[in-house]
Amino acid sequence: MSPLAEGCGPRAVETVVLALIFVVSLLGNVCALVLVARQRRRGTTASLVLNLFCADLLFTSSIPLVLVVRWTEAWLLGPVACHLLFYMMTLSGSVTIFTLAAGPGPRARAALLALIWGYSTMTALPLCIFFRVLPQRLPGADQEILICTLVWPSIGGEITWDVSFAIFNFLVPGLLIVISYSKILQITKASRKRLTMSLAYSESHQLRVSQQDVRLFRTLFLLMVSFFIMWSPIIITILLILIQNFKQNLVIWPSLFFWVMAFTFANAAVNPILYNMSLFRNEWRRFFHCCFFLEKGAMLTDTSVRRNDLSVISS
Repeated sequence: MSPLAEGCGPRAVETVVLALIFVVSLLGNVCALVLVARQRRRGTTASLVLNLFCADLLFTSSIPLVLVVRWTEAWLLGPVACHLLFYMMTLSGSVTIFTLAAGPGPRARAALLALIWGYSTMTALPLCIFFRVLPQRLPGADQEILICTLVWPSIGGEITWDVSFAIFNFLVPGLLIVISYSKILQITKASRKRLTMSLAYSESHQLRVSQQDVRLFRTLFLLMVSFFIMWSPIIITILLILIQNFKQNLVIWPSLFFWVMAFTFANAAVNPILYNMSLFRNEWRRFFHCCFFLEKGAMLTDTSVRRNDLSVISS
């Protein structure tokens, strides 16, 4: 079997996996955007959730470029796409985690969203600047191919950015999320205890609101947990690539890097699924209920019409 045929099998599997992630993520985030946008009352948290789904769509838009490179095994997309690919991925990841960190609290929506996107844009900017297309000669080959790679001006700059990004765009927001959500859960539990001392009408009304808030906070907490689980491997891999500059015997296989990246891409598909299952179960149940009974009703109507026709003929 030729090397080309041997390589087609793994690439086909990778293509199917990424294509499935792309379709699920695209449909899930668009449906979630529509459901949230159709809500009559949209507070600060709903606006931030919309922002989260927009960041997921931006992240998902990188998948077709990754698939093209996987099949061509060279960079044929030009310098602009090279500058933007990892920049968009990093930007969307930063927007996602800061959106989760800001979820339950602040009220100034426009200023908060502008701050999140502005900070994420600036911190990811070095990737846009230093990614470039370079020729590279493969081992044992006479011909050079073009690759899109990150070329830092100095090792010190690379270390500074990698470490600071991991701390300020990953660990610090994560710590803020844990602290803020813990406080919110404590306040919610305390308020629910106080509701037992209220009047019957006031108690039932406030309890209903409190339960909705608990569901929302629980959903955002699940999104935060899934983000850390699914983004931690890529952060660790980036740090290992940094260590590889000092330890040349440290090997990071391309297939391992691909599956780590695919696992990270899957987070964009998981987010809308978790959100829809937690907060829009009734809406989706009504949707499928209506679809099922409309189809069933149409069948019953068709059957009744046929029976009427038969009765007319027999009479």
